[in-house]
Amino acid sequence: MEFLSEYLVIAGRVQIRYYGIIIVLAMLVGAYVASRLARRDQQDPDHIWGALTWAIIPAIIGARLWYVLFPPASAVAAGQTTEWYFQNFFDLQNGAIAIWSGGLGIFGAVIGGFLGGYIYLRRNKLNTWQYLDFAGLALPVGQAIGRFANFVNHELYGTPTTLPWGISIDAANRVGPYRSLIDYPLDSTRFHPLFAYEALWSIGTFIVLLWLFNRKRKELRYGDFFLFYLISYSFIRFMLEFIRADVATVGGINSSQAITGLWFVGAVVVFLYRRSRAAT
Repeated sequence: MEFLSEYLVIAGRVQIRYYGIIIVLAMLVGAYVASRLARRDQQDPDHIWGALTWAIIPAIIGARLWYVLFPPASAVAAGQTTEWYFQNFFDLQNGAIAIWSGGLGIFGAVIGGFLGGYIYLRRNKLNTWQYLDFAGLALPVGQAIGRFANFVNHELYGTPTTLPWGISIDAANRVGPYRSLIDYPLDSTRFHPLFAYEALWSIGTFIVLLWLFNRKRKELRYGDFFLFYLISYSFIRFMLEFIRADVATVGGINSSQAITGLWFVGAVVVFLYRRSRAAT
Protein backbone atom coordinates (compact mmCIF):
# COMPACT_ATOMS: atom_id res chain seq x y z
CA MET A 1 0.00 0.00 0.00
CA GLU A 2 2.98 2.29 -0.35
CA PHE A 3 1.37 4.09 -3.26
CA LEU A 4 -1.12 5.64 -0.83
CA SER A 5 1.62 7.69 0.74
CA GLU A 6 2.47 9.28 -2.58
CA TYR A 7 0.81 12.46 -3.77
CA LEU A 8 -0.89 13.41 -7.00
CA VAL A 9 0.57 16.25 -9.04
CA ILE A 10 -1.91 18.45 -10.88
CA ALA A 11 -0.67 20.86 -13.56
CA GLY A 12 2.85 20.11 -12.38
CA ARG A 13 2.53 22.38 -9.35
CA VAL A 14 -0.44 21.75 -7.06
CA GLN A 15 0.12 18.79 -4.77
CA ILE A 16 -2.81 17.00 -3.18
CA ARG A 17 -1.74 14.57 -0.50
CA TYR A 18 -3.87 11.72 0.74
CA TYR A 19 -3.09 12.66 4.35
CA GLY A 20 -4.75 16.05 3.92
CA ILE A 21 -7.70 14.63 1.98
CA ILE A 22 -8.47 12.15 4.76
CA ILE A 23 -8.24 14.82 7.47
CA VAL A 24 -10.61 17.13 5.57
CA LEU A 25 -13.01 14.22 4.97
CA ALA A 26 -12.94 13.42 8.69
CA MET A 27 -13.86 17.01 9.55
CA LEU A 28 -16.73 17.15 7.05
CA VAL A 29 -18.23 13.81 8.08
CA GLY A 30 -17.94 14.73 11.75
CA ALA A 31 -19.66 18.06 11.11
CA TYR A 32 -22.42 16.33 9.14
CA VAL A 33 -23.07 13.96 12.04
CA ALA A 34 -23.16 16.91 14.46
CA SER A 35 -25.59 18.79 12.21
CA ARG A 36 -27.96 15.82 12.16
CA LEU A 37 -27.82 15.60 15.94
CA ALA A 38 -28.47 19.32 16.25
CA ARG A 39 -31.57 19.05 14.07
CA ARG A 40 -32.76 16.12 16.18
CA ASP A 41 -32.23 18.30 19.27
CA GLN A 42 -34.35 21.03 17.65
CA GLN A 43 -31.36 23.29 16.98
CA ASP A 44 -30.38 25.04 13.77
CA PRO A 45 -27.86 22.72 12.02
CA ASP A 46 -26.36 25.70 10.21
CA HIS A 47 -24.71 26.67 13.48
CA ILE A 48 -22.66 23.46 13.32
CA TRP A 49 -21.16 24.52 10.02
CA GLY A 50 -20.71 28.02 11.33
CA ALA A 51 -18.87 26.72 14.38
CA LEU A 52 -16.75 24.51 12.12
CA THR A 53 -15.57 27.49 10.09
CA TRP A 54 -14.42 29.11 13.33
CA ALA A 55 -12.91 25.91 14.71
CA ILE A 56 -11.10 24.41 11.74
CA ILE A 57 -8.15 26.81 11.49
CA PRO A 58 -7.49 26.97 15.26
CA ALA A 59 -7.78 23.16 15.34
CA ILE A 60 -5.17 22.69 12.61
CA ILE A 61 -2.87 25.28 14.15
CA GLY A 62 -3.32 23.74 17.58
CA ALA A 63 -2.72 20.22 16.28
CA ARG A 64 0.50 21.17 14.55
CA LEU A 65 1.66 23.39 17.42
CA TRP A 66 1.18 20.52 19.87
CA TYR A 67 3.31 18.26 17.71
CA VAL A 68 6.00 20.93 17.41
CA LEU A 69 6.03 21.59 21.15
CA PHE A 70 5.97 17.89 22.03
CA PRO A 71 7.74 16.09 19.17
CA PRO A 72 7.95 12.28 19.39
CA ALA A 73 11.19 10.49 20.16
CA SER A 74 11.85 9.68 16.50
CA ALA A 75 11.73 13.36 15.52
CA VAL A 76 13.99 14.35 18.40
CA ALA A 77 16.46 11.59 17.47
CA ALA A 78 16.54 12.98 13.93
CA GLY A 79 17.37 16.43 15.29
CA GLN A 80 13.84 17.78 14.81
CA THR A 81 13.40 19.27 18.24
CA THR A 82 11.01 22.08 19.10
CA GLU A 83 13.83 24.56 18.55
CA TRP A 84 14.62 23.04 15.15
CA TYR A 85 11.01 23.30 14.04
CA PHE A 86 10.87 27.00 14.81
CA GLN A 87 14.25 27.62 13.19
CA ASN A 88 13.04 25.82 10.04
CA PHE A 89 9.47 27.05 10.24
CA PHE A 90 8.96 27.43 6.47
CA ASP A 91 10.72 24.22 5.45
CA LEU A 92 8.08 22.71 3.14
CA GLN A 93 9.36 19.17 3.66
CA ASN A 94 9.59 18.79 7.43
CA GLY A 95 9.32 22.25 8.98
CA ALA A 96 6.67 23.46 11.38
CA ILE A 97 4.44 24.56 8.51
CA ALA A 98 4.57 21.19 6.70
CA ILE A 99 1.42 19.65 8.14
CA TRP A 100 0.99 17.60 4.94
CA SER A 101 4.02 15.53 5.91
CA GLY A 102 2.27 14.26 9.04
CA GLY A 103 2.64 15.26 12.63
CA LEU A 104 -0.62 16.52 14.12
CA GLY A 105 -1.44 16.28 17.82
CA ILE A 106 -5.06 15.38 18.62
CA PHE A 107 -4.82 17.21 21.94
CA GLY A 108 -3.89 20.46 20.25
CA ALA A 109 -6.66 19.93 17.70
CA VAL A 110 -9.30 19.48 20.42
CA ILE A 111 -8.07 22.51 22.38
CA GLY A 112 -7.76 24.74 19.31
CA GLY A 113 -11.07 23.60 17.86
CA PHE A 114 -12.79 24.12 21.19
CA LEU A 115 -11.51 27.69 21.47
CA GLY A 116 -12.61 28.58 17.96
CA GLY A 117 -16.01 26.93 18.34
CA TYR A 118 -16.52 28.47 21.78
CA ILE A 119 -16.02 31.96 20.40
CA TYR A 120 -18.62 31.27 17.71
CA LEU A 121 -21.12 29.87 20.22
CA ARG A 122 -20.68 32.86 22.54
CA ARG A 123 -21.04 35.35 19.70
CA ASN A 124 -24.31 33.70 18.71
CA LYS A 125 -25.52 33.27 22.32
CA LEU A 126 -25.89 29.50 22.01
CA ASN A 127 -25.83 26.92 24.80
CA THR A 128 -22.17 25.85 24.90
CA TRP A 129 -22.78 22.61 26.80
CA GLN A 130 -25.53 21.55 24.43
CA TYR A 131 -23.34 22.04 21.36
CA LEU A 132 -20.42 20.34 23.06
CA ASP A 133 -22.64 17.27 23.26
CA PHE A 134 -22.96 17.30 19.48
CA ALA A 135 -19.17 17.52 19.29
CA GLY A 136 -18.86 14.65 21.76
CA LEU A 137 -20.62 12.34 19.31
CA ALA A 138 -19.09 13.79 16.16
CA LEU A 139 -15.47 13.71 17.30
CA PRO A 140 -15.22 9.89 17.55
CA VAL A 141 -16.52 9.61 13.99
CA GLY A 142 -13.99 12.13 12.73
CA GLN A 143 -11.18 10.47 14.67
CA ALA A 144 -12.06 7.02 13.32
CA ILE A 145 -11.74 8.34 9.76
CA GLY A 146 -8.74 10.53 10.51
CA ARG A 147 -6.72 7.64 11.93
CA PHE A 148 -6.47 6.17 8.43
CA ALA A 149 -4.26 9.14 7.61
CA ASN A 150 -1.79 7.60 10.06
CA PHE A 151 -1.95 4.38 8.06
CA VAL A 152 -1.19 6.33 4.89
CA ASN A 153 1.90 7.85 6.50
CA HIS A 154 2.97 4.61 8.24
CA GLU A 155 2.79 6.24 11.66
CA LEU A 156 1.06 5.65 14.99
CA TYR A 157 1.96 2.00 15.24
CA GLY A 158 2.96 0.00 18.29
CA THR A 159 5.61 -2.42 19.43
CA PRO A 160 6.23 -5.70 17.58
CA THR A 161 3.52 -8.33 17.88
CA THR A 162 2.85 -11.90 16.77
CA LEU A 163 -0.90 -11.31 16.58
CA PRO A 164 -2.41 -12.14 13.17
CA TRP A 165 -3.49 -8.55 12.52
CA GLY A 166 -0.02 -7.10 12.98
CA ILE A 167 1.11 -4.82 10.16
CA SER A 168 4.40 -4.46 8.32
CA ILE A 169 6.25 -1.15 8.53
CA ASP A 170 8.87 -0.31 5.92
CA ALA A 171 12.39 0.55 6.98
CA ALA A 172 12.03 4.27 6.19
CA ASN A 173 9.19 4.69 8.68
CA ARG A 174 10.57 2.67 11.56
CA VAL A 175 11.73 4.36 14.73
CA GLY A 176 14.18 3.69 17.54
CA PRO A 177 15.54 0.15 17.87
CA TYR A 178 13.07 -1.13 15.28
CA ARG A 179 15.20 0.39 12.53
CA SER A 180 17.51 -2.61 12.86
CA LEU A 181 16.57 -5.01 10.08
CA ILE A 182 18.76 -7.64 11.69
CA ASP A 183 16.86 -7.69 14.96
CA TYR A 184 13.53 -6.89 13.28
CA PRO A 185 13.54 -8.32 9.72
CA LEU A 186 11.17 -6.75 7.20
CA ASP A 187 9.64 -10.03 6.12
CA SER A 188 8.81 -11.37 9.56
CA THR A 189 8.29 -8.42 11.91
CA ARG A 190 4.79 -7.09 12.47
CA PHE A 191 3.65 -4.20 14.64
CA HIS A 192 0.51 -3.33 16.57
CA PRO A 193 -1.77 -1.14 14.36
CA LEU A 194 -2.52 1.45 17.05
CA PHE A 195 -4.37 3.65 14.59
CA ALA A 196 -6.77 0.76 13.92
CA TYR A 197 -7.25 0.08 17.63
CA GLU A 198 -8.10 3.70 18.24
CA ALA A 199 -10.36 3.86 15.19
CA LEU A 200 -12.32 0.79 16.32
CA TRP A 201 -12.61 2.17 19.85
CA SER A 202 -13.85 5.48 18.43
CA ILE A 203 -16.51 3.70 16.38
CA GLY A 204 -17.60 1.79 19.47
CA THR A 205 -17.71 5.01 21.47
CA PHE A 206 -19.91 6.65 18.84
CA ILE A 207 -22.32 3.70 18.80
CA VAL A 208 -22.67 3.70 22.58
CA LEU A 209 -23.07 7.49 22.81
CA LEU A 210 -25.60 7.53 19.97
CA TRP A 211 -27.62 4.84 21.74
CA LEU A 212 -27.58 6.92 24.92
CA PHE A 213 -28.43 10.08 22.99
CA ASN A 214 -31.48 8.43 21.42
CA ARG A 215 -32.76 6.91 24.67
CA LYS A 216 -31.42 8.92 27.58
CA ARG A 217 -31.08 12.45 26.23
CA LYS A 218 -33.70 13.93 28.52
CA GLU A 219 -32.31 12.15 31.58
CA LEU A 220 -28.81 13.55 31.15
CA ARG A 221 -27.61 17.12 31.44
CA TYR A 222 -26.23 19.15 28.56
CA GLY A 223 -22.51 18.48 28.41
CA ASP A 224 -22.65 14.92 29.75
CA PHE A 225 -22.07 13.40 26.34
CA PHE A 226 -18.99 15.52 25.79
CA LEU A 227 -17.68 14.45 29.20
CA PHE A 228 -18.37 10.81 28.27
CA TYR A 229 -16.33 11.31 25.11
CA LEU A 230 -13.42 12.78 27.07
CA ILE A 231 -13.51 9.88 29.53
CA SER A 232 -13.63 7.29 26.75
CA TYR A 233 -10.90 8.79 24.60
CA SER A 234 -8.62 9.57 27.53
CA PHE A 235 -8.86 5.98 28.74
CA ILE A 236 -8.01 4.30 25.43
CA ARG A 237 -5.25 6.75 24.57
CA PHE A 238 -3.66 6.34 28.00
CA MET A 239 -3.67 2.56 27.64
CA LEU A 240 -2.38 2.49 24.05
CA GLU A 241 0.58 4.66 24.97
CA PHE A 242 2.02 1.66 26.85
CA ILE A 243 2.61 -0.14 23.55
CA ARG A 244 3.27 2.83 21.28
CA ALA A 245 6.56 2.65 19.43
CA ASP A 246 7.15 6.39 19.16
CA VAL A 247 6.24 8.42 22.23
CA ALA A 248 6.70 12.07 23.13
CA THR A 249 8.25 12.68 26.52
CA VAL A 250 8.89 15.73 28.67
CA GLY A 251 11.35 15.20 31.49
CA GLY A 252 11.04 11.47 31.01
CA ILE A 253 7.24 11.57 31.33
CA ASN A 254 4.99 10.46 28.49
CA SER A 255 3.23 13.74 27.64
CA SER A 256 0.24 11.98 26.04
CA GLN A 257 -0.35 9.86 29.11
CA ALA A 258 0.02 12.87 31.36
CA ILE A 259 -2.58 14.92 29.48
CA THR A 260 -5.03 12.03 29.02
CA GLY A 261 -4.69 11.15 32.69
CA LEU A 262 -5.59 14.72 33.61
CA TRP A 263 -8.47 14.80 31.13
CA PHE A 264 -9.85 11.52 32.44
CA VAL A 265 -9.76 12.58 36.09
CA GLY A 266 -11.03 16.07 35.27
CA ALA A 267 -13.96 14.80 33.19
CA VAL A 268 -14.98 12.27 35.85
CA VAL A 269 -14.79 14.90 38.61
CA VAL A 270 -16.83 17.43 36.60
CA PHE A 271 -19.44 14.80 35.72
CA LEU A 272 -19.85 13.67 39.34
CA TYR A 273 -19.90 17.25 40.60
CA ARG A 274 -22.62 18.23 38.14
CA ARG A 275 -24.65 15.14 39.04
CA SER A 276 -24.36 15.94 42.75
CA ARG A 277 -25.47 19.53 42.12
CA ALA A 278 -28.47 18.27 40.12
CA ALA A 279 -29.45 15.94 42.97
CA THR A 280 -29.55 18.76 45.55
